[in-house]
Amino acid sequence: MMKNKFDKAYWEHRYEENKTGWNIGYASPPIKKYIEQLDNKSISILIPGAGNSFEAELLWGKGFTNTFVLDIAKQPLENLRNRVKDFPDEQLLHHDFFELNSKFDLIIEQTFFCALNPDLRKQYVEKMYQLLKPNGKLVGLLFDFPLTESGPPFGGNKDEYEAIFSKYFKIKILERATNSIKERQGKELFFIFERL
Repeated sequence: MMKNKFDKAYWEHRYEENKTGWNIGYASPPIKKYIEQLDNKSISILIPGAGNSFEAELLWGKGFTNTFVLDIAKQPLENLRNRVKDFPDEQLLHHDFFELNSKFDLIIEQTFFCALNPDLRKQYVEKMYQLLKPNGKLVGLLFDFPLTESGPPFGGNKDEYEAIFSKYFKIKILERATNSIKERQGKELFFIFERL
């Protein structure tokens, strides 16, 4: 078990101190490209551990009004509300991901998995399975660098991800992202997993 506890207080403090190095200030290019090819505006979408959630802002701007944003810290939800004035309060979920009980067609993963204590990875996969409707998709990015205790972000590799996700998901795509931001080139895997 790792010594650090990445709880609500930990993440609130990171925002208060502006220690948000994962925040690039816009939707990550591989996820943006995926969002741009979506055409069914009625699907229900969740972005967990969303941070400042530029992906949610992009979705909202494209008419995906059934988008929900979840974070354990309140500040990033307020940041999104300040940027997107008409984003509904009831779709800003200030909750613990593991306590959420809803169903979604699509869940977007962007720097949430890597922020969790690696001891929670099995629970993360099980919870994602519970939150998705049948044939729902989990889509996003996973880091591709060695897992160490110095995180977050915590790394991992393709073999590990295949092993933990394949019990609950059909692995449709899990490959090196070709359009990562400069600082993450060669360190991100883009994936599309479909709930079994």
